[in-house]
Amino acid sequence: MPLARHPDPEEVDCLLRNGELRTAIEPYLDESIWEVDFRSMPTPAENRFLESMLAWELAPLTPIARWFEPQLALQPACTLDDDQIHERLWQTIDTLYEKRIVLDYTDHLSDRDLYALIRRDILPAKIKQVDVPDNYVHWDCSATTDGDQTVWLIYYANDDERDEWRLEEGRDPPSKQVPPYPRALPVAP
Repeated sequence: MPLARHPDPEEVDCLLRNGELRTAIEPYLDESIWEVDFRSMPTPAENRFLESMLAWELAPLTPIARWFEPQLALQPACTLDDDQIHERLWQTIDTLYEKRIVLDYTDHLSDRDLYALIRRDILPAKIKQVDVPDNYVHWDCSATTDGDQTVWLIYYANDDERDEWRLEEGRDPPSKQVPPYPRALPVAP
């Protein structure tokens, strides 16, 4: 007769944690959760997923500038010369990255324009500050407030994406161009 398998203490702790997480996340669930196939997910992976969901739900909605101590503030671009803009822009990019904020699609912007965008749009933006090590905020610097995709189409969309846009919109996208200000910014791992 085979001996009964006894789970090791780590396995038991993992299952107990799973129960705690499922109970804690329950008030926040909606029908979208059922799109996740938990049966194919090992319990430790499910726990990481549930922990990140719970962190998202409980995270404060805070202006990005206040994620920093002291609060991150940039002086107006018009008060700085080009060298000062360049130096402060890169200091700011590194500072943002320390809080896992990644700037995407910036190569169409001059240093001065990117600095102004960070000061005007990014720092005051209220975002959930989720304190999970592998969570990064990606800020799409090609996006406009009115949803115009022109910048993205001109500089960043690949041929397949441009074809898809053509089919959806029923017109040709704007001519593709090489971004004038290539940068090697930090990226999420």
